Amino acid sequence: MIPSLASYAVVVPTIGRPCLADCLAALASCEGPEPSRILVVDDRPGPPGDPLPLDALGSLVGRTVVLHSGGRGPAAARNTGVRAVDEPWTVLLDDDVRVGPHWREQLARDLAEASPDTGGVQGVLRVPLPADRRPTDWERNTAGLQGALWVTADMAYRTEVLKTVGGFDERFPRAFREDADLALRVIDAGWRIVRGERRTEHPVRPADRWVSVRLQRGNADDALMKRLHGPDWWERAAAPRGRIRRHAAVTAAGLGALLLAAAGRRRSAVLAAAGWVLGTAEFARSRIAPGPRTPDEIVTMAVTSAVIPAAATWHRLSGELRHRSAESWDGAL
Repeated sequence: MIPSLASYAVVVPTIGRPCLADCLAALASCEGPEPSRILVVDDRPGPPGDPLPLDALGSLVGRTVVLHSGGRGPAAARNTGVRAVDEPWTVLLDDDVRVGPHWREQLARDLAEASPDTGGVQGVLRVPLPADRRPTDWERNTAGLQGALWVTADMAYRTEVLKTVGGFDERFPRAFREDADLALRVIDAGWRIVRGERRTEHPVRPADRWVSVRLQRGNADDALMKRLHGPDWWERAAAPRGRIRRHAAVTAAGLGALLLAAAGRRRSAVLAAAGWVLGTAEFARSRIAPGPRTPDEIVTMAVTSAVIPAAATWHRLSGELRHRSAESWDGAL
């Protein structure tokens, strides 16, 4: 028997990626109570682009509203959707997930069983990985979503809770840390966030060789998290601390080698360069060992491991500078 529940709206931010059609089709075809509304937030910059594949929603297309958020990032896009929600529950889905065949039934159960002090109910993510080989670095990175807390790829919040805390902090421009920041504010406001039973698949998106370097921009968001939630936010969010200290040390060794060589201090420059080489080699090995070890993957890991420490350090320092005076988010929904 499917539990009765208060009505809910689904908010799907998108930049028009092809995966949106699969996301909407899965939402339309699953079993269970239908959402009152589906708010698809088009976050492509500029004027409206090519039409979004709303036909994938089938019979639910009549319940769908398209909003535009102007290319300001996923946090702002989600806030645009939440502002339009009147239903008691807001369910956030990313456009690259596929809900399971019984997702709406499971959602109904999750929300019906939520205690009065429960502000959010997280879905269970599964990242399908290749069965015939070890996963690549990028695939392992995506698979980390399976155990992460408060991931907004599939997260339901009481609408009143979202509006009380001001929604997502729009100073987080990427799909990174904005979910943890929101959840910590919800918890600080006295609400619980629990994991439900509904199942959602998060396929690994295609990516080029340099995706791991671009991901280092998230180090600036870590600086904002530290400013907003203190140095122990890692523990509170059960987030992996990463290698930023090692990256900073390797970067310092490389920069020192260049400066010492320019100053004519060859012996010291060689020692510093050796430190950079050893640090880079250790980092590359740590990424190559658990992977498929194909020639292409080895080359990718070797090249990007030489670049990532400097990129990570640069973004962290720029984030510390940019957010040095950041105050608590005071956005209004």
